Amino acid sequence: MFTAVLFGVPLGCLAAYKRGKLLDNIIIVFSTAGIAIPSFLSATLMMYFFSVKLKVLPSLGLNSPSSYIMPVIALALYPTCYIARLMRSSMLDVTGQDYMRTARAKGVSAFKAIFKHALRNAILPVVTYLGPLLAYLMTGSFIVEKIFTIPGLGHEFVSAIPSRDYPLIMGTTIFLATFIIIMNVIVDIAYAFIDPRIKLQ
Repeated sequence: MFTAVLFGVPLGCLAAYKRGKLLDNIIIVFSTAGIAIPSFLSATLMMYFFSVKLKVLPSLGLNSPSSYIMPVIALALYPTCYIARLMRSSMLDVTGQDYMRTARAKGVSAFKAIFKHALRNAILPVVTYLGPLLAYLMTGSFIVEKIFTIPGLGHEFVSAIPSRDYPLIMGTTIFLATFIIIMNVIVDIAYAFIDPRIKLQ
């Protein structure tokens, strides 16, 4: 999730900053492809090129820091691209507001106006997305865990269904539901710190 936010937010801001130019088109194509490509395909392609052909990254387990690179990229690709598109559309909406036009009329550069003034208001939809994203990363990682032979919660959750392990199914479901509720509460609290117009009651 940290990787998705770290790369998705700047990519969306850059796409909005370079709207209609080559960099914007490249980011749009990349983000659309990243959303369309499933995680099992990107994981398999990375394993083929970096483990089998180039032999620079390990393909199984989590025995070293380099073992985390391919699984993290495979899991973070979709959220990164989704956040980039979300950030771009939100940023373009914010840049059309009156206070942005006033800032530009006062001589503030476009780069400073976007990354300093518009970013705090435009990032709210991304913060909203982070709550469900964590649940997606924990349950939707089953295929990536299977490909890279990683023992994780997603594998336990899915394998419990055909084996009819009802206590494990109920336990993981309650755990994930609780996690989503906690994340949504944290997101709501974070709103007040990001946008001063929102007050905590």
